[in-house]
Amino acid sequence: MADKKEISSKYTVLLVRICLCSIFVNILFVVREYYGGEDYELQLSWSRKAAAEAESVAAISCSGHGRTYLDGTILDGEKPVCECNPCYGGLDCSHFLPDCPADADSGDPYFLEPFWMQNAESSAVLVAGWHRMGYRYINNNQSLMSKELENQIRKLHGMVGNAVTSGKYILFGAGSTQLLNAAVHALSLHHNASSPPTPVLASIPFYTLYKQQTDVFGSSNFKFEGDASLWMNNSDSNNTNLIEFVTSPNNPDGKLNKAVLQGPNAKAIYDRVYYWPHFTAIPASADEDIMLFSISKLTGHAGARFGWAVIKDETIYQRMTMYIGVNTMGVPREAQLRALKLINVVLQGRGREIFEFGYKTLSNRWENLSQTLSVSTRFSLQKIGDQYCRFFHKVRKPSPAYAWLRCEREEDKDCYAVLKAANIIGRRGGVFGAEDRYVRLSLLRSQDDFDLLLHRLNQLVLEEDKIKTMPIM
Repeated sequence: MADKKEISSKYTVLLVRICLCSIFVNILFVVREYYGGEDYELQLSWSRKAAAEAESVAAISCSGHGRTYLDGTILDGEKPVCECNPCYGGLDCSHFLPDCPADADSGDPYFLEPFWMQNAESSAVLVAGWHRMGYRYINNNQSLMSKELENQIRKLHGMVGNAVTSGKYILFGAGSTQLLNAAVHALSLHHNASSPPTPVLASIPFYTLYKQQTDVFGSSNFKFEGDASLWMNNSDSNNTNLIEFVTSPNNPDGKLNKAVLQGPNAKAIYDRVYYWPHFTAIPASADEDIMLFSISKLTGHAGARFGWAVIKDETIYQRMTMYIGVNTMGVPREAQLRALKLINVVLQGRGREIFEFGYKTLSNRWENLSQTLSVSTRFSLQKIGDQYCRFFHKVRKPSPAYAWLRCEREEDKDCYAVLKAANIIGRRGGVFGAEDRYVRLSLLRSQDDFDLLLHRLNQLVLEEDKIKTMPIM
């Protein structure tokens, strides 16, 4: 009798399982039927059309001398047209313009574009129309910043070893540009209302934006006063609040600068945007009170306008946060999403791939440029020695972002004009507070730009040889 009851019980359990499976299968059929068979798959693939559109634009050939973009100019209602590199034209950018000047002025970091073309799949971002439509991140205490992005930035600095972030605050900005003035604003608020504006200083040669931005946003709290070294022996410096911009590596000469002003009243803002292994050796982790970085120089995405500050003091952090909030209500959520994706790509290879690519590109350019000018008596370059890098675990050769070129002849006091006559466009030394005997040449631009620059400089050096060998009449 017991055996029959046990068999009956097992049979009942089996029937229940069969019924449950049948119900589950029927539910699946109903759902699939409700969404319309193949249309059900489309409900899970809303990104297909956007991806296909991006792929079709990327596939347009521009002869290797240009690119097409989704937001580019469209002719005849069809696909975007090629946007050509300088000195190239035609519908597919195949036509070289021989009289075009070599553009070595701007710091657009196109030298990393080939890396991202090789990593197009892992770095792509698809933004849905409903992505982060509100002002704040709901699951991050209504913050204007992505907590996950902040975590990845801390992880990045720890991996590279270029900055200490432990126990410090991180604040996002629209590139380092917005953070520069946010820091000046924060550091100048403590001055007495009856006292003169806080002097803002920098060592020559300095990045011109420091002066331009401080002048534009100048207030009763601060004023740009020029060369920091002039205040070193100033008797008023001990009793005056001072703000010093320190660019390390420096723009334009690539030096690892340190603050020249010391004392309880001297505050430094360290612009560290070039402190990455593709631009310089990393001898130690930077540990200053205020340090600024940007995605522009890390990954080359200057157009994303994303930067961050690493801040030690909570009061300064709160003041800078208020400035960013009032100024722009934070950084666009799309920019933060893209920055997160790009930094994740860097982290996946522990930075080796992108930094080795960038270092190899820039060190080769520096070596070629140095060799070209090594036989010249008319032009010289800044001296940068080999240095041990804790990231690469070896002594590395120089790979600066810019060449700080000097015209050596007494009559060549306007070096910019000398180069312009040779169809080379650089940036005047006077823009950086230095003599016009200097010119900054960007090594960050596309390979087309650098090749033309090197060609034009070669021609200048060859002209020197012709003058030396010219017979005396």
